Amino acid sequence: MTEKQIESKLVNAVKNEGGLCLKFVSPSMDGIPDRIVLLPNGRIAFVETKRKGEKMRPLQNLRKRQFTKLGFKVYCLDDEKEIERLINEIQSL
Repeated sequence: MTEKQIESKLVNAVKNEGGLCLKFVSPSMDGIPDRIVLLPNGRIAFVETKRKGEKMRPLQNLRKRQFTKLGFKVYCLDDEKEIERLINEIQSL
């Protein structure tokens, strides 16, 4: 499954939960996660999507550490089977 397919499945799953899964683009900063997940009750997380088995690049890991230091959750999603678990975890934040 391609990264784009996993990302599309994530977007649809978040929508089914009543949330938004917005494409995150920051022209002034490279390495930021692909998506911002906004779920009911003020739940927010960032998600980097990858093909199965692919890992985040060093700059992406740096951004993850920066966001985490600010108190945000950042996930790397490389398997469509993990989408439900990821959403459940974000909802429990």
